[in-house]
Amino acid sequence: MRTARNYGGVPDDYVVEVAADVERRLYDGIRTRDILRIIHTSARKYQPSVEGRTNVRRAIGLLGPKPDFELYVQALLKGSGYAVEEGGRILKGRCGEHEVDAIARKGGVTYFVEVKHHHNHHRMTGLDEGRIARAIVEDVQEGYQAGKNHFTIDKAMIVCNTKLSAHAKRYAACWDIKHIGWDNPKDENIASMVADVKLCPVTLIKGGVNARTRKRLVDAGGVVTVGGQLLGYAPDGLTEKTGIPVKETQILVDRAKKLEE
Repeated sequence: MRTARNYGGVPDDYVVEVAADVERRLYDGIRTRDILRIIHTSARKYQPSVEGRTNVRRAIGLLGPKPDFELYVQALLKGSGYAVEEGGRILKGRCGEHEVDAIARKGGVTYFVEVKHHHNHHRMTGLDEGRIARAIVEDVQEGYQAGKNHFTIDKAMIVCNTKLSAHAKRYAACWDIKHIGWDNPKDENIASMVADVKLCPVTLIKGGVNARTRKRLVDAGGVVTVGGQLLGYAPDGLTEKTGIPVKETQILVDRAKKLEE
């Protein structure tokens, strides 16, 4: 059986053919969105299930900030070996209180998790998130030392769905902040985590997951991933859980199965 390359869905045997087909159709000044359209059209010839996909990065941008993306990040972290305590905990610092999006633990390190989502996935995440995270870590650690909080943290983790500015990367490295972006850091970023743990967002399903449907999936218990969540239900079970008509859940499940091929 051919293996699918990453989450793109094109078997390895056909990647060269797709690349050659795309190269033949390029021209000076072509727009990125037109290149993506050519790739999509060519890939469908070799892997029909690509028709049921959209770009993963764009699909994550289509999630709502809270709770959709927050729940999605928690699922990715769990799949990547973190023990995750869901959001809502209030951490008392020496000078203030801080509500966090999650607590994550791995390798003996406890992180507070701050989630940052942008609908425009092409924009950069800048320095402000790192500055805020550093201040929270210092305040909570000093609050713990002062006896105001019986729970402390070791480090900050920021997770965003965009690339990071060069300044943001330098600041995170200097202050030992784990800043996870679309392609940062090299060994643990959103793109690689999605591929490694095979947890695509439900918004990757092309058609069938509009804002209303997505809200009902999330409201019914945080169904934000294809594998591990949506495909854990038969269509009638998904209807019972979410109230979405069975005709729609049948389409969702059928298209979700194709994404997993």
